[in-house]
Amino acid sequence: MEVREGLWYTKEHEWVAVDQIRATIGITDYAQGELGDIVFLELPAPGTEVRQMEAFGTIEAVKAVSSLFSPLSGVIVAVNTKLEDQPDLVNSDPYGEGWIVKIDMKDEAEVKALLSSRQYSELIGG
Repeated sequence: MEVREGLWYTKEHEWVAVDQIRATIGITDYAQGELGDIVFLELPAPGTEVRQMEAFGTIEAVKAVSSLFSPLSGVIVAVNTKLEDQPDLVNSDPYGEGWIVKIDMKDEAEVKALLSSRQYSELIGG
């Protein structure tokens, strides 16, 4: 399982790529592997306000349905619409084409509460 350097992670297995105030969010390679084949995602519309570590949607796999948690507070500015027809992109490319939402952060200091790639690797036993 891949843990990418330069990203931030949550204990709930979301990843975050931060570019100034914009953050791209997805689930980790570990999470998609644990869930199995992703068949559906329920996601909020752009303009929805999210709060750090609160659920913003669900991800459904053959095995289970899980909540998606926002690693940071902000406003959703983009949703990966490709996932409507190709939810399996989360399985095949979780850090690329399988990204889930983009938000404009409200408080950049919240990043300090997230895990580094090293810390996340330790969490999942890597």
